[in-house]
Amino acid sequence: MTKSGTRIFIVILTLLLSTSMLPLASLVTAQTSSTYQPKFAGDPARSDSEAAALAYMRVVIRAQHRFQKQYDHYATSLAELVHSGSFTKRMVDPNRGDYTVSFKGKKDSFVLSMTPQHQDAQHRSFYAEDDGKIHTDEDKPADANSPVVK
Repeated sequence: MTKSGTRIFIVILTLLLSTSMLPLASLVTAQTSSTYQPKFAGDPARSDSEAAALAYMRVVIRAQHRFQKQYDHYATSLAELVHSGSFTKRMVDPNRGDYTVSFKGKKDSFVLSMTPQHQDAQHRSFYAEDDGKIHTDEDKPADANSPVVK
């Protein structure tokens, strides 16, 4: 084989190997990037979106309990919770990424729910009341009868 023939062979071999390996490389990357990495030991979330929704709910629940302890009643709106615990003004916005917040507050109780834009196994709905237990459902909006998040 001549020198130029060897070069052409190497170039063709390199192209063949790189194009045949490309689908495999992108498949490995896709599988790696879609695998959820838990944020802490015992994390019940199945995706980054769920982790953010659950974190938001925990902040609201803690803020409500702090508010109730300070004022002897729960906040009746999310805006009332601003500066209670770590609840910020920005958190009043009900659009939370892949989720929408629903909040109904009374002086003696509250209901908080997080509904995903598209519900699936990685975007479950969540529900909580003043007892602080977060419930979840994979198929429909969560409610008090839905299983508690483990």
